[in-house]
Amino acid sequence: MVDGELKTVATFSDPISAEITAGMLNDNGIPAAVFGAVSAYPPLGFGNPIEVKVNADDYDKAKELLDTPAPDVE
Repeated sequence: MVDGELKTVATFSDPISAEITAGMLNDNGIPAAVFGAVSAYPPLGFGNPIEVKVNADDYDKAKELLDTPAPDVE
């Protein structure tokens, strides 16, 4: 990620969903990172939000990508 202002593009209660989302953003050319996933043992992080953050310049593009429904697979 580039140094500068980061914005939270999504918040999760589980690290797996956050990692999947960050991976999808990265795969689409939007640098993303997960913040707040402090423990691999979920009960230790209970109640703490896990955030996916992107550079402020990429925020609108990231939100648009996340808000686009996945295509139907036949």
